[in-house]
Amino acid sequence: MRTTGWHLHAIVCVLSASMMLSSCRGKRAATPGAPVNVGYRESGIASWYGPPYHGRATASGEIYDMNQLTAAHRRLPFGLTARITNLDNQRTVDVQINDRGPFVKGRILDLSRAAAERLDMLRSGLAQVRLEVIRLASAPRHSWQAGAFRDPARANALASRLTQNRCPNTRVVTSVDPNGVSLYKVLVGESERASDLESFRRCLASDAPDARIVRENE
Repeated sequence: MRTTGWHLHAIVCVLSASMMLSSCRGKRAATPGAPVNVGYRESGIASWYGPPYHGRATASGEIYDMNQLTAAHRRLPFGLTARITNLDNQRTVDVQINDRGPFVKGRILDLSRAAAERLDMLRSGLAQVRLEVIRLASAPRHSWQAGAFRDPARANALASRLTQNRCPNTRVVTSVDPNGVSLYKVLVGESERASDLESFRRCLASDAPDARIVRENE
């Protein structure tokens, strides 16, 4: 099949976009983070990342979920909460630092897709932002999330089965999504270190094969 000028232009655009996305991430480094105080500020350019990193491990050990309000920073401590303001439109979003990056000169932050959407920067890909630390990191608490339901009866039923399977510290917690809808999450186990929860995988296998380790919100 002959390649027309239009097709060639489209291919170049796709390859260029792919290269730009890859350059935003670079190599992750599990550095401990430099201490900062509430009120710490910095300004610079933010980018965002989604596929193909969705579902992969972050530098903190958490699984990256592009639909959660998180961000990557080169040196801020994991678990810290920062308020990000898009200086072009004054929109704000609060994110938790759980990854390292971006490793591109001139950029200070890599936002999750959900956070970038709140700031209305999905199409542009980049934005001039201000970062302000609003809550310091505390000892993280990790648990298995066996399921999340809008129906509390389904959540309670799963929790009962997991309790029968002798899954430790099984519980149902309620949260509210950005649209004001209640979500009932079934959690199992609890530890500061995600690696400590691996021994609980067997009790989840039959009833919650898609369970994943998450950091509980403070």
